[in-house]
Amino acid sequence: MESKHKLDKVTAAGVLVAFGIIYGDIGTSPLYVMQAIILDEMITAEIIYGAISCIFWTLTLQTTVKYVILILRADNKGEGGIFALYALVRKHAKWLTVPAVIGGSTLLADGIITPPISVSSAVEGLQLIYPNIQTVPIVIGILTLIFVIQAFGTKVVGRAFGPIMITWFVMLGVLGLFQILEHPEILKALNPVYGYDLITKHPGGFWILGAVFLCTTGAEALYSDLGHCGRENIRVSWIFVKICLLLNYFGQGAWLISEMGNLLEARKPFYEIMPEWWLLPGVVIATLAAIIASQAVITGSFTLISEAIRLNFWPKVRLIYPSDQKGQLYVPSINWLLWMGCCGVVLYFGKSSNMEAAYGLAITLTMIMTTILFSYYLYIKRVNLWIVIVFMFIYLCIEGMFLGANLLKFTHGGWFTILVGTIVAGLMTVWLKAFYIKLRLTEYTKLEKYLPALHELSRDISIPKYTTHLVFMTNASRATEIETKVIYSIFQKRPKRADVYWFIHVDITDDPYTMEYKVLSDDDNNDNVIKINFRLGFRVDQRINMFFRKVVEDMVMNKEVDITSRYESLSRQNITGDFRFVVLERFLSFENDLPLFEQLVMKTYFFVKDFTTAEDKWFGLDSSSVKIEKVPLIIRPVENVKLRRVFS
Repeated sequence: MESKHKLDKVTAAGVLVAFGIIYGDIGTSPLYVMQAIILDEMITAEIIYGAISCIFWTLTLQTTVKYVILILRADNKGEGGIFALYALVRKHAKWLTVPAVIGGSTLLADGIITPPISVSSAVEGLQLIYPNIQTVPIVIGILTLIFVIQAFGTKVVGRAFGPIMITWFVMLGVLGLFQILEHPEILKALNPVYGYDLITKHPGGFWILGAVFLCTTGAEALYSDLGHCGRENIRVSWIFVKICLLLNYFGQGAWLISEMGNLLEARKPFYEIMPEWWLLPGVVIATLAAIIASQAVITGSFTLISEAIRLNFWPKVRLIYPSDQKGQLYVPSINWLLWMGCCGVVLYFGKSSNMEAAYGLAITLTMIMTTILFSYYLYIKRVNLWIVIVFMFIYLCIEGMFLGANLLKFTHGGWFTILVGTIVAGLMTVWLKAFYIKLRLTEYTKLEKYLPALHELSRDISIPKYTTHLVFMTNASRATEIETKVIYSIFQKRPKRADVYWFIHVDITDDPYTMEYKVLSDDDNNDNVIKINFRLGFRVDQRINMFFRKVVEDMVMNKEVDITSRYESLSRQNITGDFRFVVLERFLSFENDLPLFEQLVMKTYFFVKDFTTAEDKWFGLDSSSVKIEKVPLIIRPVENVKLRRVFS
């Protein structure tokens, strides 16, 4: 109830944060949308009124109705985004994994082209002042700076984002309003008939939808950042943002009325509606807004990856938390992969007008997948079935049209984001499939069966003591079970005598910020076998070393366990016993007879795993007290071994 109250509460600080972190992408779209629509066509009344009409109704139906009014209702304990939505519905149908993987992968792919097009569009305004200036080095320099500062966190910089974006939107509104006052007839574009005529009657009008779609590409960010800003803060701030965006779009349309019969050529309508004396400040503000848009996309990608890891969609890569602020996250591997991708986009396409031809195709697929997942969410919430069907039909038709129009971009550069999305989706599929293969074939046994043997081993002074407290990380989710590999490690590989045996399991919940634990101990045997099950949300950092220390402190205070060293000389000094962690790291055994597909999956899995974070570092364990043991993963033993003994 408390999280719901926070979501539905409007505060000045919350609205300011919303301006700063979620409207960068959609807020910078006026930089390039009208230029992308007109391209090399002659400027006519049909195109002007039709394009502005399409933009108005796209922002209304796609952004306002679908995302701001409807989808923001689907919060997962206060969190939003496609993986948060998937976590809400995944228990009800296995096939929902497909739209989640497609949506997540295309959203990540979109993060490679959004920063370059936003920054390029802004910086290219300098060419109006300095016609011979080379913008590509400047764009790459700005992008590099953006990615470098990620390692330091954005807590301090973030405080300035809100006021800068408010300044940006005020500038958009004022510039557009002055143009509208000169040509108020542009307001006729509110009539949807103009948009319909452009799509159905103008030669090639349907394909213009691919450029129109660029005005709503940042809508997914409104939902992804639900947890950072709150539902009502987003809804209130969106009213102001939408008004300013529409004023600017209508203002650009008003300026184009005075250019009817001409070609746009290399001119940018956004900068053409600026007074000449305001060009340099305008370019600076636009560049700052583009940097903020890039920042929002990058941090959104970090959050997406952290969620994907805990939902078993992604390898366990290193996660860093630069500050104590909620949601502050830095993923080095993704940061530098995105940087290389963004620089590659700038070098390959050169100008923002070329990037427009590739932009939008991937994010259209994300929006379609969100529609499918949200429709199923409405279904499990027992919303009237006809309402669910009508919602799904309307938005699949709208987004299907956008997808069809965007497919024209495939050969003009759209293939790049689809290729990236396909690679990401392939990796997600392999990781999830490998997880289920391992889960299905991992053997478990009842811990209770081995309690007497563990107690006896603990008292057997003929075996050298391995450590005072021996801690195993285990995959056994049931409190009463343990993996056979753990038992093998304790008794057979090298007998490990300890005074207390701890078994730790981490269960990832569908609630984003769950932090709970349960203790199972053997009360009849002096508590020297203890199992702890942590329940952590899919957005919680797995700092197991710290969490385990807290659990031990609580148990000591409650006199549930004695952690004093059992060595007589140390015990008299009241010195705490040593703790040692054992992590079992699996490798693919040669003793496998795999089907071709599973063989490819597992070989890919273990190949990629070699480049990712080790298990002990992922769990946040102190490396000085951790032992890594490699155990074979025998997925399917070779059967019918035809081996014959011979006698000489």
